[in-house]
Amino acid sequence: MPLDLDAEYNNRAMVPDHPAIMAAWVRDAAAYRAGRPDAQLDQAYGTGERHRYDLFPAASPRAGAPILLFIHGGYWQALDKTSFSHMAAGANAHGLDVAVMSYDLCPQVKLGEIVDQVIACTRALHRVTGRRVLPFGHSAGGHLAACLASANWPWIGEAPEIIAAAMPISGLFHLAPLRATFVNKAMGMEPGDVSRLSPITWSPRPGLKVTAVVGGDESSEYHRQTRTLVSCWSALGVVAKEIVVPGANHFTVIAPFADPASALTAELVALAG
Repeated sequence: MPLDLDAEYNNRAMVPDHPAIMAAWVRDAAAYRAGRPDAQLDQAYGTGERHRYDLFPAASPRAGAPILLFIHGGYWQALDKTSFSHMAAGANAHGLDVAVMSYDLCPQVKLGEIVDQVIACTRALHRVTGRRVLPFGHSAGGHLAACLASANWPWIGEAPEIIAAAMPISGLFHLAPLRATFVNKAMGMEPGDVSRLSPITWSPRPGLKVTAVVGGDESSEYHRQTRTLVSCWSALGVVAKEIVVPGANHFTVIAPFADPASALTAELVALAG
């Protein structure tokens, strides 16, 4: 039987308790912000209302370390940075500064514009801090983190080393299957968008370290997406590897980033060098 792509990509249907998980995100993020009076909130990287990031500095920052950039998910159509402030907690405890960004959503903008916005945020962080950037993003944010890892930075006007490494989590790297699903109703992707905006067709610099993460309980398509990225990029000389988080679904896979003692936080810290 053909694969039911709508079912494969319908994460909310696959995880019936997702409303409680997402409500906990909002609660935990607000609590983290409340406990961080040193946070630099709503820093502008562009002119739009959602072109903002929150910067959570580490109490004892590591010299020479990149700044981490968390990019939220929501199928490019939902959510914002205020649900994910606590994603900085684990890395902050290890001396790493973390920015958490928002971006415009479909259908108000097209996917290509969102990619341009995460590039603009990366450039702003680099300009303000003088440091390289390590993007880590979840779901749609995993796609955007992969786009940052493989963007043509010299053409944009930056050195390719602006990206220190990358960690896409439960990402979408091959967009063709999504055109036939409910996801595309708001996005309106055309065939040209699929080929132009699928990171598996882009070329990261050889030697770049990329760790792609997926939950053990996610759908077969999410596992395929992750394996495909690692395979395609490894063939280009990227130091790519896959991590499967046992027992994690699409919504719980990011929980370890809030825990300084988690194995996934340790992987992120190691990726930062």
